[in-house]
Amino acid sequence: MRESEVERYFDWAVQMAGGKTYKFKSPTQAGVTDRIACLPNGQTWFVELKAPGGRLRPLQAQFADTMRALKQRHAILWNKEQVDEWLTVSIRL
Repeated sequence: MRESEVERYFDWAVQMAGGKTYKFKSPTQAGVTDRIACLPNGQTWFVELKAPGGRLRPLQAQFADTMRALKQRHAILWNKEQVDEWLTVSIRL
């Protein structure tokens, strides 16, 4: 499975749950997450999507650490099953 397939599935799953996703690119900050997800329960998440067996770049790991230190919601998802699990748990929070 390719990363683009995980991304398409993520977008679809969030929309089916009543949320909205945004592809995010920061021209001045490398390592920023792929997507911002706004869920119907009011939560906003920064989500990095990877293909199974993919690698997290050091700047992506640093961004994840920064988001956690700032008490922001951040997730790294590697496949469709993790997308489903994350969405189920996140909607209930």
